[in-house]
Parts: sequence; C-alpha cells; structure tokens
Amino acid sequence: MDDVYIIGVHTTPFGKHLNLGIKDLTAMTVTGGLADAGIGKEAIQAAWFSNSGWGDQRGQACIRGQVALRPMGIDTIPITNVENACASGSTALHHAWMGVASGLYDVALAVGAEKLYSSNKAAIFAGFLAGIDIENVIEISRGLSVFSLDEEDRRIMEAFLRKYPPNGNGKKAKGGRSIKASVKEIRDQLVVAISLGEKLGYGTVKELRKLTMAADHSPFMDIYSYAARKHMRKYGTTVEQLALIASKNHHNSTLNANAQYRFEVPMEKVLRDRIVSFPLTRAMCAPIGDGAACAVVCSRKIVRQLGVSSRAVRIRASILGSGKAYGEDSGEPDIGERLARRAYEVAGVGPAEMHMAEVHDATAFGELHQAENLGFCPRGEGGRFAESGATRLDGSMPINPSGGLTSRGHPIGASGLAQIHELTTQLRREAGKRQIAKAVLAIAENGGGALGNEEAAMCMHILEAPSKS
Repeated sequence: MDDVYIIGVHTTPFGKHLNLGIKDLTAMTVTGGLADAGIGKEAIQAAWFSNSGWGDQRGQACIRGQVALRPMGIDTIPITNVENACASGSTALHHAWMGVASGLYDVALAVGAEKLYSSNKAAIFAGFLAGIDIENVIEISRGLSVFSLDEEDRRIMEAFLRKYPPNGNGKKAKGGRSIKASVKEIRDQLVVAISLGEKLGYGTVKELRKLTMAADHSPFMDIYSYAARKHMRKYGTTVEQLALIASKNHHNSTLNANAQYRFEVPMEKVLRDRIVSFPLTRAMCAPIGDGAACAVVCSRKIVRQLGVSSRAVRIRASILGSGKAYGEDSGEPDIGERLARRAYEVAGVGPAEMHMAEVHDATAFGELHQAENLGFCPRGEGGRFAESGATRLDGSMPINPSGGLTSRGHPIGASGLAQIHELTTQLRREAGKRQIAKAVLAIAENGGGALGNEEAAMCMHILEAPSKS
C-alpha cells in the first residue's frame, strides 16, 4: 500500500444556514479545500460524497454526489455516494484513502455536506429513526423501556435537581402559546405521521408515537444516558465530571471560528441546564446543525510534484469497521476498543504516543467512553481522567480541541471530516489560540448508527504531522 497524505482541508462554519442548500455548502467547502491544497478541480481523479439526510428531508435519495458536485464543474470522474449515519464523513475519507493507497488514483476528494435544520422539529427527530434497524423499529422501541429511569435512578435525579435546580433557560413555556404556533405543531406532527405511516404502516406509527414521536430529542440520547448511568453506578463517575467535559468543549469552541457555539458555558451552568435525558443536560448534548467539510488526499508522488511536504499530513492508519451482536454484560470489548487496537497496530504506535484526539461526543459521556476505548486511561476512569485536566488544551492528552460535536456542531455527513480538518490544522501548527504544543500524532474516532449494544459503523484515523525536512 502506498503512503497517503492529506494536502487540503476545509470546513464551513457549522450552524443554521437557512438560505444555503447542499449544493451551496458543497461548493463552499470544496472550493476551500482545493485552495488549501493548491490545486484545481481538474486534478481530482475520484470523489466520495457523504450525506445522510438529503433524501429523507428533500427527496434527493440518489445520485447525491453527482448532483452536488456538477454545478461546480466536477463531473465525469468516479463519484461514489456514502451513507454510514454519523460515520459517513470519515467513511468517505477511508475510501478516498483506499483509492490512493491502492495506486488506483493519485488525487482523491472526500466531502460531506448536511442540512439538519427544519422548521418541523418532529421531522428532525423522526429522521434519526433511520439510524436503527427500521424493520424492527417496534421491537427496538419496546426495548427502549430498559433505558428508562428505575427507582434508584429517580432518587439520584431528584437529589441532583435539589442540588442543581434548573436555571429556567430553555424550558418550554407552560402558557401564552399562540394558536398559530399550536396549529403549526399539530400540522407538523401530522405531516411526519403520514410520511412514516406510508413507509412503516400506520399501526406501527401509532405504537411508535408513545415512545418516539412524543419525545423532544432523538432516541440516541436515551441510549447515551442509560450508558452514562450504568458507568456512574459501576465506577462512581459523577454528573459533575460529565459537566466538566462539556464545559471544556464549550471553551475550546470559543477559539474555533467554524464552531456552531462560540460561548463559554461554565460547569455550574451546564449542571443547571434543562435535562434532556438524565444525567445529560442540554449543554452536554450535540446540537442540530448544517454544514460541510472536505479533505483532499494524494500519493507521495503528488506531494513531491507540488512541493507541499511541509503541509502534507500523512495518514498512518485508516480503519473502518461495523458493530457486532453480543450480550450486554458479556464482557466483550466494544467497537471503539476493537478498532482502536487495529488502528494502533497498523500505525505501529500506541495510545501513549498520541498527542491529541477528536472523538465522537454526541454527548459528554461519549467523550468519556471513547477516552477509555482509545486507551488513554483504564476502563472506568474516564471521568477522573477528565477531572485531572488531562483532556484540556494544555493537558497531557487534549481531546476535542475543536469543541467536538457538543459545541463545534454535528451536521451528520460532515462531522467526521470536520474532525480531520481540526487534526490536520493542529498538526500543521495552524490552529492559533487552541494550538496543541508539539503535536506529532493524532487520532480521530467517528461512530454512526445504533445496532444492538454499540455503533453500527465506526472509523478510526491516525494522522502524522508533516515532515520538517
């Protein structure tokens, strides 16, 4: 396999882009990525396009990459469409890497774009159902009852609320809603119910409504919160430790011009924010957002031809894997731990040699869990590891210097490539005030979907800083 290098990266600002479509966002990031690489679009020999929701939200279910890239003059070349839930962006990069590593192409593009914002909130959350086994949605929904709070959980939550009474921000108003707003909400729910009813059957939708459609968040938040509560019981992890992780990431994002949230959220404020699914408060959870990101990869030959070795980041490992079925308390290492071991083996390094990481923190607990999976601390000590200050920008193992999904944002098809943008920027020493000192090796973990007890898909990438020669 040939060495593969990242020579161009770009990300749009993440957030609410109501006046921009997928084509606009794609053009913005590809133009930026090509400029960063110092090449023209004619140099791209193949492209992989990542997107999850364009079909469901706007009807563009097929040929998404061809439709998105043709307006900017990228056509005729092989364009492959990638959908792997939240791991779509990193999956696109994996295949672009594979195309170059195999010798089939010299220059390839991985690009991801997503628009999640919608005035119909019911449609947003219903869209997350696509990330599970939809044919077994009723069985899965019934199984979600295991994620409900038991009596001990409720006692812990009540004690938490007494200690940290909500500050009132983000609460739904109990009165004063306009008739127009109420009618719109009912209409939105009916639109979603009819759409799902045609796909799944109206009997299925009726049963689903009790668990899913009545919620104000995706079912994945309940899965994360259940895992967090189990961790708290088994290892003594605290809600305060989760809040510290979230607050750290909100701080990091204030230094990132592309982040969706660019304001500090002190730990106390994280704890007093609205509970989404205990112990997770709103400030601990990734927001809905729009955005795009890309990476241009090439062979060593092209790096030499272009004379860009001082900015070319080497991909030491690119690993893509899928989840497996096993019992909840079987003791099996989960997908994150399994793939991390493979990535370290391929790269010929270990966790102690990493200088930073970008991980899939759809919630603050996600960062804690992946810190353990990546071997940065022993199992069960993720909370204490964060509490020690190790994961801060000036710590021994900075995690999510970009602000992570929790604060940088999470436009699904672009998130994995935004991680690569951050690590590449860091390894080039171009991250400004959030720059990690002496960074040489970095790892990215990006997971997507839920199938059984773990993510359905996941990618790991280990990157190496440019040569000084």
